[in-house]
Amino acid sequence: MKKIAVYDPYLDVLGGGEKHILSIVQVFEQCGYTIDLFWDDAKILEHLAKQLHITFQKVHIIPSFTSFSFIRKLMKTKEYEYFFYVTDGSYFFSLARHNYIFSMYPQQSLYRSSFLNRLKWTQWNFIANSLYTQSYIEKWTGKKSEVIYPYLDILPFEKVQSYKKDKIILTVGRFFKHLHAKRQDILIKAFKQLQQKDKSFKDFRLYLIGGLKEEDKYYFKELVSLAEGNPNIIFIPNAPQEVVTEYYRKALFYWHAAGYGVDESIHPEAVEHLGITPLEAMVEGCVVFCHASGGPKNIISDGVNGFLYDTIKELIDKTARIYTEASGIEAIRYQAYTYIKSQFAYNVFKKKMFSYFKLPKHL
Repeated sequence: MKKIAVYDPYLDVLGGGEKHILSIVQVFEQCGYTIDLFWDDAKILEHLAKQLHITFQKVHIIPSFTSFSFIRKLMKTKEYEYFFYVTDGSYFFSLARHNYIFSMYPQQSLYRSSFLNRLKWTQWNFIANSLYTQSYIEKWTGKKSEVIYPYLDILPFEKVQSYKKDKIILTVGRFFKHLHAKRQDILIKAFKQLQQKDKSFKDFRLYLIGGLKEEDKYYFKELVSLAEGNPNIIFIPNAPQEVVTEYYRKALFYWHAAGYGVDESIHPEAVEHLGITPLEAMVEGCVVFCHASGGPKNIISDGVNGFLYDTIKELIDKTARIYTEASGIEAIRYQAYTYIKSQFAYNVFKKKMFSYFKLPKHL
């Protein structure tokens, strides 16, 4: 029996990174592989289906992997042809035929180059989610890695063109302060200043959509207080995916501020590593503005398929300027769609999978 294993200690985050690694695993399932998912709660499958729309037909939940003894863990890995691991900074020896570490975060503490780690790494190949992440992983581990972009569902451009865009600026991202925080506070300040500066935006609304966990509610309250007094700033926490998609299709502009105020040469983990939500916005016909750091720098060509900015003033000025150029908006939307289709379409993802993993090309 062809079997693969997946161990992701962050699986309950239910974010873009988790959807990415599980999308890779789905292709293996379609090629006839059975999946063992290392997790302690079998209900995780329900959460994956509800939040990420990821389902499997041939999956088994294997609990307590972290408590396995060295020998038991080693012998368990021997069952698999492929083993995928999202590291939390710890590493282990594996007897699987092919071993892959999936790298979502360019955080140096996860890639300590000790003698023992380097010894373990000889068994593992590294996969990165972006060119930005790849550059740091290769620097810290001394090993070559492969970039596998996630795929996006892409409708025909004629359909995207037909969306009725409203006077909406949208941002999508989890409400939290740590790691690569999405800096909704910066966007609220920018929106207030934009409305004060340019009367053309007095009827615009800023929608802030994102996941909200119990431990982050104090930050959410700070954001609500910051927005107080402006009824055009609207929060939608924990929205289902269909609601997120609805607002992508309604919004004219998409703002993203992850990385704002961060020196990425010192804290590369604190900027956007790839930027799934800006990509989703681009393919749904939004004009996207991202902070000029991290992954978005490799995706967005400023003024061609979107915009990059360094300061709040630059974000405001570029938003106001493009709004006065209707033809410019359409050109940006078309270039964004064309770029995303060339890099993030499912057929591109599938071709990469077949090529890199040497999977059978019968799908």
